Amino acid sequence: MSPAPTPYDFRLGIDLGGTKIEIIALGPDGSFTHRKRVPTPTHYPDTVQAIADLVLGAEQALGGRGSVGVGIPGVISPATGLVKNANSIALNGHAFDKDLAEKLARAVKVNNDANCFTLSEASDGAGAGKLTVFGVIVGTGCGGGIVVDGKVIEGPHMVAGEWGHIPLPWPKPDELPGIQCWCGQQGCMERYISGTALAMDCDGPDARDASSIPARAAAGEEKAKAALARHADRMGRGLAVIVNILDPDVIVLGGGLSNMEHLYAELPKVMRQRVFSDFVNTPVVKNKHGDSSGVRGAAWLWPAPVKA
Repeated sequence: MSPAPTPYDFRLGIDLGGTKIEIIALGPDGSFTHRKRVPTPTHYPDTVQAIADLVLGAEQALGGRGSVGVGIPGVISPATGLVKNANSIALNGHAFDKDLAEKLARAVKVNNDANCFTLSEASDGAGAGKLTVFGVIVGTGCGGGIVVDGKVIEGPHMVAGEWGHIPLPWPKPDELPGIQCWCGQQGCMERYISGTALAMDCDGPDARDASSIPARAAAGEEKAKAALARHADRMGRGLAVIVNILDPDVIVLGGGLSNMEHLYAELPKVMRQRVFSDFVNTPVVKNKHGDSSGVRGAAWLWPAPVKA
């Protein structure tokens, strides 16, 4: 028996970020058939309206009706139905999925942006063909997602994959008692391996931009080389815990720091020293779809339309 057709002509994916909102229409082969970006409004009602306008504009341009999937920098709490854990704080405390569904007069699917990234890479990206994919986003913050057999693993609390808020494992004396995290805990991975953390570790508490550090290290700057070595060691320790618990078939890196090529050689070395196994060959690979992975994954939240 063939699957029942979906009531949509195409899939729309939306990436809701702190500075921009992007929408794409995904073709059957995974290619974009429509794409547009607008700045993210400051106020919550304006954000919902901006997304609705993007959806309606895409449908007008394509001449059909689309399913709507949205990636957000947080999750919908199963307990309250409201957004929680979003670093775009205007979303927190709002019934975002219900508000958008009401505005568009249809069901919408909303998921964490790291989950969307991982789903994209597991579907037809760097993790394609693998059973268990752990996706990592390391940029301004640190997030993660788990996809098993093509399905996002969320968990009953919607926090599966949130390795940015586990404590830095096997801490060294100079890493104790742990840096205070915005989440209220001390010693979280995010405070050691995000781009912001790398910048601060290298250049002091007022630094925020880590983009120049690899080039400085390549030019021989000892301070930059030492900071990158500490960062890779810390990230490798964190990923060793993921392997010990999840044992994924592949780990896919995303976010700005995924462009630091030395990580793909250094992280497996650290993991081999820490994973509870006589051999460790978990691949750590760069994403295939770059900045587009999150928005593609949001579209992948819905199955492809099937013709009747």
